[in-house]
Amino acid sequence: MARDDWKADRIGSALKGENPTVMRRLDGGFAVIGDVQFLPGYSVLLTDQPGVDRLTDLPRPRRLAFLDSMERLGEAVERACRAHDPAFRRVNLEILGNTDPFLHAHVWPRYAWEPDEIRPRPVWLYPPERWHDPATALGPQHDALRARITDRLA
Repeated sequence: MARDDWKADRIGSALKGENPTVMRRLDGGFAVIGDVQFLPGYSVLLTDQPGVDRLTDLPRPRRLAFLDSMERLGEAVERACRAHDPAFRRVNLEILGNTDPFLHAHVWPRYAWEPDEIRPRPVWLYPPERWHDPATALGPQHDALRARITDRLA
């Protein structure tokens, strides 16, 4: 598999064990570390059901499993980020789905060091260059925080 081929099918590659961002499989999906880490610890819960676009596409028991897994990932990110950075403030949980056509939930750690004009607002208001900055792309420098999140998911 080419280096980034897994990005074309994040769920399928996770099911095949080929998605390198997977931290752990939970009852409701895959806990993955985010591709961007300008807010260190950013994680995503991916559905493990190919073809599912929204929460309401799942039968009620699977919905509840997804939401429970989202909460578990949120708590793991909160605990890991609090231990990693004393400026950690909180976690924001979001199910949006406006860009990627599959069910997923964003888990955003928020920090006191964020710019004043953005800190109280949604992360989506960060300028586009922050989303594509190679300096904050997922890499080996995030391994320790990733391990802390993964340990807290156990």
